[in-house]
This record gives sequence, C-alpha cells and structure tokens, in this order.
Amino acid sequence: MNKTIRRASVFCLLLVLALLVRVTWVQAYQGQALADDEHNRRNLIGQYENPLGNIIVGGTAITGATKTAGKDFGYKRTYVDGPLYAPITGYSSQAFGTSMLEGVYKNVLNGSDSRLKTAMDILTNKRADPGNVLTTIDKDVQKAAYDALGGKQGAAVAIDPATGEILAVVNNPSYDPGRISGAGDQAAWDELSADKGKAMENVALRKPQAPGSTFKLVTLAAAIENGLVTSIDQPTGVPGNYTIPGTRTKLPSEAGDEACNNASARTALKLSCNNVFADLASKLGQDKMRAMAEKLGFNTQIDTPVRTNPPSKYPTKKLSVDQVAQTGIGQFDVQATPLQMAMVTSAIQNGGKLVAPHMVSEVTDSGGTVLESFREPKTQQVMSARTASMLQDAMRTVATEGGGKPAQVAGAEVGGKTGTAQRGVNNNIPPLAWFTSYGKAGGKQIAVAVMIENSDTDRSEIGGGKLAAPIAQKMMAAWLKK
Repeated sequence: MNKTIRRASVFCLLLVLALLVRVTWVQAYQGQALADDEHNRRNLIGQYENPLGNIIVGGTAITGATKTAGKDFGYKRTYVDGPLYAPITGYSSQAFGTSMLEGVYKNVLNGSDSRLKTAMDILTNKRADPGNVLTTIDKDVQKAAYDALGGKQGAAVAIDPATGEILAVVNNPSYDPGRISGAGDQAAWDELSADKGKAMENVALRKPQAPGSTFKLVTLAAAIENGLVTSIDQPTGVPGNYTIPGTRTKLPSEAGDEACNNASARTALKLSCNNVFADLASKLGQDKMRAMAEKLGFNTQIDTPVRTNPPSKYPTKKLSVDQVAQTGIGQFDVQATPLQMAMVTSAIQNGGKLVAPHMVSEVTDSGGTVLESFREPKTQQVMSARTASMLQDAMRTVATEGGGKPAQVAGAEVGGKTGTAQRGVNNNIPPLAWFTSYGKAGGKQIAVAVMIENSDTDRSEIGGGKLAAPIAQKMMAAWLKK
C-alpha cells in the first residue's frame, strides 16, 4: 500500500475512534447532566406538558392549571385568591422560573422528583404523576390578616406555639402570581418589578427591619435568665432622666421621665420605658444579649421550608457600650422579620420552648402517600419556664392596661408588646409600627406579629398599639373562636 494512503487511512481511523469515544462519553456519562441542565429547554417544556401538582390549604387546592394554546407548553399554572396566598405559594412561571413553595417543591409539583416514579415510570422513562404540598396555613387567619391590613403597607405572621405550624403569612402590597405564569407575560413582570419589586417582596419572611420596642421582650428574657431581674414588680432603680452610657445623650421615653423613673420591669414593659431596657442591655453586655437573641432564632437562616434570607440580625461585630444599650430597645443594628418576632412570642407563650416554625405539614405523591412529613418538628428549650411565665405576666399587663388594649379578644387571655421603630437619617422616614402578641382560649393558642411600614396615618399617630394591634386582634380572634 502506498505510504501516503496508509497514513491517511490510519488518521481517518483515529478520527472515527475519537468520534466514537466522544459519542460514548456524551451518552454514557454526560447524558444525564445535559438532560438535567437548567438551560435545557426540553426540561422546561416537560414541566408544563401536563398539569402541575397542587399546593393545598385546609384540604382545598389554592393552585390549578389551564390548557394553553401555545406549541411548546401544554399547561400553565393558575391560582385561587392569588394575592392572598402569594407570600406562601410564590409563582411558577414559564418565563421567569419559580419562587417560595413553588420553587422549593418544583420537582415534586412537576413530577420530576425521583421519589414519585413507579417501576413502570422507571422502565419507560416517563415523567411521574405530580405530587402535592399540604400547608399548615389556616384560611380564616390568613384572610383575617389580609383584610385587616387593607390599605396599609405591611406584613403579618401567625404561629401555633405548641406545634410550630405557621397559620398565616401575609404581605401588602401583594400580587397575583397567575399574571406572570405564562410564557408571554413580560409586561406584567415589568409592572410587578417596578418600584424595586415591592409587590413581590416577601416582607413577612425575608425583609428584616428594626423591631423597635417589641425587641424589649428579648432584652427582658436575657435579664431574667441572667439574674439581673428576679421579680417583674421590683423597682429597677433606673432613673427616668437617663443618659445613654458612654455618651452625653439623654434617652427619652414616650411616657415621660417621671412615669419611667425607677420603674419595675412590668411597668417598663407596659409604658415601653426606654431607660430601663437600655440600662438592662448595657449591664448584660453584648455577648449575653446576642446569646439570648440567637437562641430565639436571630442570626440564623430559618427554613419554613421557604428560607429566611437574609436572616434576622443581632450585631456580631464588637459594639461600644452605647451601641449595646441601643440594641436593648430594638434599635441600632438589630433587625427582625415579622416571622422572627412571632417566634419570640411563640416561645414565651409555650413555656420557653421554641418549636421550629414550618408552613408545610406533608408532601405527598399523587395517590396521597407521604414523601415528607413535618409533624414532629425540632423543639428547643430556649428559656426557662419561669422566665416565660414572668414575660407572659408582663405582656398581659400591656394588653390590659397599656398600648396593647386594642388586641383584646373576648373570652381569651391575651398578652402583647407594642413597638415603634425609627428609620432613616435623623428619623426622616416614617417609623415602623409593630405589635406582637399571644392569645389562648379553650385549649388553643396563637402567637402573632404585625408590622406596618406605611399607612395614611399622620406621623404623630403612628404606633404599634394603634395601627398593628387591631390587626393582631382579628388574626387571634379568627383562630381562637373557631
């Protein structure tokens, strides 16, 4: 054979072998990775080839599906009372992906989760029938919060302290996720994304802000746990005319110097005396304050299973003595979500035990077989039962004699704490109005936190007791009177 022809033949053979090796590699080793790649449009088409599984509240599906006229996608997601449940469901969009429970359980809801496959599905490589997500949300508490927020911009969360079940997660403004579920909903997406996407912002779970005086519950818990307060009725010795340690700055209280002079912990909580709680925080020090806050969930990402990102925050960097004092009244760099403050109150009401908050009870396949269960959540004793009892006692005084009176529910025991948190440079932004409370009656219990960012209320009238407590009252009543 001619030498040149022989070399060309060998070269061609090597090319064929290389091609065979490459094809084998792609099919045997890279095939699954390519099939699973998020940029593989076939996967997206497959997700919406059939109706998705459902997210369920109180035994009723709050999601659905409708047939499309498009070539690529067979069905698109629909929602029942979309704005009411949007902070829970999130969205499932052919164009913009998924969020919240739609995102966390995307593979279960579209049938691609391996746990859904039957033996026949595996043999035929067929997409399994989709599963369902059963939530802990109570439709009455959810609706009560949504209606009560009305035209106010804010958020609310309710928890059953004994079980950790999240009963309500509400944001206002909200949005209808059905408006962006299709492939051609760019205009609706642009509208909802305007103004930094406030309508789609999950304030209840994912926007920590200054908790103001509601954080005084954490300060008092730390003071009792560390022996600084042994009786809530014993005078604290803190002068009403109080200067922040390390400064020449006087710290005023809305109730006035005289009312807060040498006040007991009970009176200080009722009147929200800044001097007492700033003094307690400065005496405890940053480490003990942070330790108590972290026991209650601060500085930790909470999976509900929707993750709280960023988490609520108590400062970890070294603070000066005056800064520590300011954290005692829920200012400086302290930040919390409504979920976090509901967790604080939940632990207080539950004898010092914090049950992991969760909004999903079970995840099932199409036939109802349970794939995941959250019936036995993690429980931690974050404060002594004695501390919790003392805090409940003081909170009851707030609800019966103080700013929490609007939260009273007939026939129920109610305890609460108001809060007003300053914002902006030199307080140039209207303050946040907070209220957190617990209620119990007839063997049932509930912990609630409400935060109002903006309303049409005159700035001088902004306060947790006036704006947020009535909303908490309606939420607690919806649960306790069922």
